[in-house]
Amino acid sequence: MTSSPAADSAASLLAELVAHGVRDVVISPGSRSQALALAAMHFAREGAIRVHIRIDERVAGFTALGIARETRVPVAVICTSGTAAANLLPATMEAFHSGIPLLLLTADRPPELRGVGANQATIQPGMFDAFVRWQRDAPVPGDGIWDGLGQGAVTAAMGVDAAPTALTGVPGPVHLNLPTREPLSGALPAGFVATPGETPTSNTGEPLVLELGPRTVVVAGADAGAAAEEISHAGSWPLIAEIVSGSRFGRYVVHGYRAHLSDENLGARIERVVVLGHPTVSREVTALLKRDDVEVIAVRSGGEALNLNGRTRAAASVTVSAGASDRAWLGEWMRASAASVIDLSEDAPDHDGLHSTDFAARRDAVRAELDAVRRPLDRALLVDAVWRATWPHDRLMFGSSRLVRVADAVLGGKKVPVHANRGLAGIDGTIATALGIAIASQADGAAGVTRVLLGDLAFLHDVGSLLLPPDEQEPRIQVIVGNDGGGTIFDSLEVAASAPREDLDRAFYTPHTAQLEQLALAYGWDYQRITTRTALDQALTSPVVGRQIIEVPLSR
Repeated sequence: MTSSPAADSAASLLAELVAHGVRDVVISPGSRSQALALAAMHFAREGAIRVHIRIDERVAGFTALGIARETRVPVAVICTSGTAAANLLPATMEAFHSGIPLLLLTADRPPELRGVGANQATIQPGMFDAFVRWQRDAPVPGDGIWDGLGQGAVTAAMGVDAAPTALTGVPGPVHLNLPTREPLSGALPAGFVATPGETPTSNTGEPLVLELGPRTVVVAGADAGAAAEEISHAGSWPLIAEIVSGSRFGRYVVHGYRAHLSDENLGARIERVVVLGHPTVSREVTALLKRDDVEVIAVRSGGEALNLNGRTRAAASVTVSAGASDRAWLGEWMRASAASVIDLSEDAPDHDGLHSTDFAARRDAVRAELDAVRRPLDRALLVDAVWRATWPHDRLMFGSSRLVRVADAVLGGKKVPVHANRGLAGIDGTIATALGIAIASQADGAAGVTRVLLGDLAFLHDVGSLLLPPDEQEPRIQVIVGNDGGGTIFDSLEVAASAPREDLDRAFYTPHTAQLEQLALAYGWDYQRITTRTALDQALTSPVVGRQIIEVPLSR
């Protein structure tokens, strides 16, 4: 016991979280949250948890989101009262819609200081109401106890015994509002320890058995992972895998799926769709899931049930019954897929020409290779280079920009871990999320590089995430920025046809003159500006020892 009830309660709560599997805590500094922060630092010294410090609560929230994305274990984020807590909302909304377990520990003033004009006091209970699995406004230490809050928070964050509106078995955020009175902290006894417990898990329930028969395709949206490929393989069904799904691999991946979904000889004949993850990248998939003549079965993910056609059936998980598959149906899709493969290696060296004894042939081959080396990068070459450089021990994060749509259209199959904040498909927190992924995936000396591919506006929107504490281990990360000087994605949206050009440019394209090299220098990142494929391949495949920003200029 200490001289501060706040310190005692904070230490007990953190120890309870550790005992139920929490391993990472992200802290933003603040006075009212000092007891929680000091308890976390105490347990970090004991080796029970890892602590990560971020001065910006919005960045802290997305860093925690990234760690939880990679580990699928609840991550706690600690902040003080007032607008500090409000800055956790963007990450909380994304976590809710993506099914990511977060623990929001917001310090607060005691009830008697709420609503009376007290400093840094607002109405925090219920502020995340629509986006949390479970929430508690704890009693002030001394008036009541915090015992049991840690276990309840972890259990709810994993989707077990969550709020009645939640999808059973789907993880999500939890809010513990923690008011305290002075004294706000006290020294913890040196022997006060927390004992790490087992990693928490979700209970998805009984799987739905899918009968063979209907002409079926499997759609893999964001975070579908290997399960989508397994279902596709088990049923011998075509696999329509968005690039952000982590499912774009295996024998039955469909290349050029957008055109095939619009084909009356293929897409129009679909009778059943099995959906895993959250599909958001293509309009063709959305149109398919809205059709009232198609049976849609959606495996639960995120805070809302997928139901675009008004009669989609939700399932905790799915399995495939035994029997003979429709090989003719699969064959039609595979032939169309094979004809749609995009070969981006057209600039590969002509080895026969380079070694030819004919002078003219050798000269032409050398000229062709020099032309390829000097060829400016475009979006397709950029996404292809990043995709080819990434392997199973790496991590790849896509920002919500024009580049992810290009990648979805042109890239082939490859089994690599892919992340993207597609719960709400916003540009907010992309770099912070990727840093969290890097921290988690490289913990305990694990190999690999985290790459995040994003546009210039997404980069600038989250530029504060580049600030990292000098005493924390640097993750190996490459932030690859396709810089076309603004939001060119709007050039392909409806607004481009209705807005006057000057209005489109100023209000949507939003041109800028930011110098990314100067930003990199200010925040202590290595920087390269790259304009050719050869130089990009070299940068992506060279050993990465810290933090890198790679800027690739692109035309509008």
